[in-house]
Amino acid sequence: MPWTNQGGGGPWGSGGKGPWGSGPQSPGPTPPDLEEILRRGQDRLRRVLPGGNLGGRGFALIVLGVLVLWGFSGFFRVEPDELGVVLRFGKQVREVQPGLNYHLPYPVEKVLTPKALRINKIDIGMRIVDDLRRGGTTTRDVPEESLMLTGDENIVDVDFSVLWKVKPTGVGDYLFNIQNPEGTVKAVAESAMREVVGRSDIQPILTGARQTIENAVQELMQRTLDHYGAGILVQQVQLQKVDPPSQVIDAFRDVQAARADLERAINEAQTYANRVVPEARGRVAQITQAAEAYKQQTVAEATGQTARFLKIFEQYKKAPDVTRERMYLETMERILGGTDKIILDSGGGGGSNVVPYLPLNELTRPTQPRSQPQSGGRQ
Repeated sequence: MPWTNQGGGGPWGSGGKGPWGSGPQSPGPTPPDLEEILRRGQDRLRRVLPGGNLGGRGFALIVLGVLVLWGFSGFFRVEPDELGVVLRFGKQVREVQPGLNYHLPYPVEKVLTPKALRINKIDIGMRIVDDLRRGGTTTRDVPEESLMLTGDENIVDVDFSVLWKVKPTGVGDYLFNIQNPEGTVKAVAESAMREVVGRSDIQPILTGARQTIENAVQELMQRTLDHYGAGILVQQVQLQKVDPPSQVIDAFRDVQAARADLERAINEAQTYANRVVPEARGRVAQITQAAEAYKQQTVAEATGQTARFLKIFEQYKKAPDVTRERMYLETMERILGGTDKIILDSGGGGGSNVVPYLPLNELTRPTQPRSQPQSGGRQ
């Protein structure tokens, strides 16, 4: 009996009451009769089947149609950023590439299509959220992920991103060895960054050790994920922001400025030393060379004088009188050769009445320099 005929007038009993026993319901469409729908379906099936009844041939056609539909259900498509993993009774049997493929219909085989060829990105210490006011995106800090303790007991705020994808040969491990891949990568990345930062001082982290930290975190993450058998390949670790905590960043900047001034003063002093020291060394070398030249000159002159004296002494031994006279004449020539002389003859009677004449104007004239006679010019 149709449910619309039970209870005399409706599913909620007689009297035209509603479902909660209150007054009559508002007029509306009558619910369909399920028995009528089944009856109409059976009539249509009899008209389609030969003979008008479900005989052996009709049953065979139904079974054949069901088998065809079941066979066609094995076709599936793998998207360009996916890899297909075919499971036969729950066991992995093969991997298929992007495109149209086929597997034995369910429940014999089924396929899983993870995004194995897509490079995924996870942000740690920050979140990119939509800015409804400006119509773009903004970055929101997550302090519980970004605040880390360095090796010299300082706190640093580190925001970084991890690029990762599924290994080409590790799709099965990715599907069956880890339950939450993104959560696993995020936890491993945060743990690796804390370990690397905990082994480093704050100064290199904030200045020139960014590339070293990125490489160290990537290697540590890859080792950990391989140990888990996650089938994940870490492509790159990117440090987005490395700063002291916002509460002390002003004081830290003052410290950094003081250190920069110290470095600048040291560099200026080193530059001055590099300029003054070579000049002093040059002057020392010049004085040393001048003293050495004076020494050599003095020694050479003394040696020459000694050789000259020895030669004169040898001649003196051969003829002492001649040598004394020659030395006397040469000495007087050197002494009197550059002076003006007036010679008066005081001897003889004829010159006693001569008035001496002194040419003062001649004596006051500057004398012309004369070249000294060479020693040894006379014998």
